[in-house]
Amino acid sequence: MVGQPRRRKKKWKRLPPVQGGVAGCLNCGYAHTTLPLHYRIAVGFGDAHVSRDGVVIWREGNETWKKLPTLRTFENMAAKDPRHDWRAVLDGPLHGETYQRQAPKEWVLVARNQGFA
Repeated sequence: MVGQPRRRKKKWKRLPPVQGGVAGCLNCGYAHTTLPLHYRIAVGFGDAHVSRDGVVIWREGNETWKKLPTLRTFENMAAKDPRHDWRAVLDGPLHGETYQRQAPKEWVLVARNQGFA
């Protein structure tokens, strides 16, 4: 139609959710089915990062606990730019999880692994 803006289709694919539960072993903690917005993006030993369309926009470094960003920081960014594949990846030595933003304020567990060790 003339004069009407064309709608863009989503470029990213919604991945099927994975069930959460005990992460790795009983001492490793819990893998949330949906990651809470107050969760700090960190694993300590390993790799924690957030990506947009596969490009890492933040990676855990040597920050103190209080200076680590929460998922809410990236949710605010994603809310302004929602037509992308946003992911939070937490890879520790005995377990790893990947969360994908699938709706406003909803980061869903889409992959689990046994970690890198």
